[in-house]
Amino acid sequence: MNKMMRKISAIFLCLLVFIPYGISSEVSAGKLIPPRESFTPGDWFLGDRPPNYNSSKPPIVFVQGKNGNSTSWYGETSYHGVNDMYTKAYDAGYQTVFVQLYDAAGNGSENQYTNGRLLASMLREISRHFNGQKVNIIAHSKGGPDTQAALIHYGAHQYVGRVVTLGSPHHGSELADLAYSWYAGWLGELLGQNDAGTYSLQVGEMAKFRSATDSHTNRSKNKYYTIAGTNRGPAFSALALGGAYLGSYGANDGLVNVTSTKLPYSTHLFTDSTLDHDNIRLGSKVFSRIEPYLRTSSVAQTSSSADSLKQTETAIQSSSSRYIHGGSLSQGQFIKQEMYLPEKTTGTLAVYTASPSTVVELVSPDGIIIPASKPDVDQTIFSGANLYTFDLPAFAPGTWTVQMKATDTNDAYMLASTFNDEDTYGLEMAGKGKAAQTDFTIRTPKQAGTTSFSIKFIDSDGNQLNHNTQPKPVSGSTYTAKLPKVSKPGVYNMTVDIKTKHPNGKESIRTLVRSIYID
Repeated sequence: MNKMMRKISAIFLCLLVFIPYGISSEVSAGKLIPPRESFTPGDWFLGDRPPNYNSSKPPIVFVQGKNGNSTSWYGETSYHGVNDMYTKAYDAGYQTVFVQLYDAAGNGSENQYTNGRLLASMLREISRHFNGQKVNIIAHSKGGPDTQAALIHYGAHQYVGRVVTLGSPHHGSELADLAYSWYAGWLGELLGQNDAGTYSLQVGEMAKFRSATDSHTNRSKNKYYTIAGTNRGPAFSALALGGAYLGSYGANDGLVNVTSTKLPYSTHLFTDSTLDHDNIRLGSKVFSRIEPYLRTSSVAQTSSSADSLKQTETAIQSSSSRYIHGGSLSQGQFIKQEMYLPEKTTGTLAVYTASPSTVVELVSPDGIIIPASKPDVDQTIFSGANLYTFDLPAFAPGTWTVQMKATDTNDAYMLASTFNDEDTYGLEMAGKGKAAQTDFTIRTPKQAGTTSFSIKFIDSDGNQLNHNTQPKPVSGSTYTAKLPKVSKPGVYNMTVDIKTKHPNGKESIRTLVRSIYID
């Protein structure tokens, strides 16, 4: 027993000797872990200096995405295991630097201006640490807009040479529009996830940001490189369902469309069909392909371009067949939501709730009850929500019913479906426009039945505006109207329910959602 105690005491004394002086790093299952890790916003720290360090290579600063912190670059990813980005940079002889933005505190996400101001102050300190040497930046997701805010709006361009953005939503994400739609408001408020960071990713808000950013004189003082993915992640994951929703806007990585990842003055390096929004930041997936552009911090002056400004004022087109609904759930009561499908189709159907104990079921037209999957916690736009899915090869024609029973006092839901119908519904509307002067156009399938519209137009506080906007027919299946008058500029969200009454008396509903910045 005494011998064992002496061994334990010896180990303890060794720990006392080494821990205060800091062990430069650990290797756990092949993963380097940087020292002096801190999750306080505004803190930054260095990774290990590799044995093959080459001082001619600019240091790499890693900027993570929404709700992220430094572990985004060396910790566990959502679906793909440990990220080896730090390890790859270390093995290639680069000095690495990790920063903590406001999101690192774990209290939600901030917008790009707030994070950008903080990042700019850290970049100034980092530059001083390296005696004025310029650094290069690798940014994931919303880290791209955060970086641009720091460089362009807060003057940090002087400390940075090149920027590589990985799946960054430079033009926003329609999933953020969905988060602020009429039907998702209940859920977002209950989760506390309708925060400044999510708000800033709306298409309308990013159109405003692009207008102020891409015309700025500092925009040409850094060199930008972009990459994108078109994989939607594991089946039935939040990325897969997000990708299905975004499909009407084109190829995407489950959270961001390829078109949103590009800037008119950047060099787009590649779009990869194996990359989703989670593994696009893995070192083993992308580092060797972007590393040649990180060996220098030199910047060739880029010419000014108004292309992106024009894009924000040009109608953004989308077409899909979706049904979206949501609201509060009362404890112990069944809530039923019906969906009529006029013909057989395939697609995805998901239900998001605040509580993991809510009972969620789907009833087929012939009365068969189909239980939902066990809830998975969403880590994307609806971070913290419980995601229920249904594994169905096809949806038979008829009335399908989603029924839910809450067991908790405070709960809310959002039902989001995307059907692969042959005929789709379309919306054309700019990302930025003027009140009462900007048109939006809705296209419906040419089919038997009568069509009516229900439009909910809400401001940044979630208040519904009173207006009489009703699209007028232009042709047999095209309707147009002007945006309503508003009292102040800002981002507004429009949720459109298109109701079609069929000859058999049944009514099907499809939903369109979009945000716009009204100047």
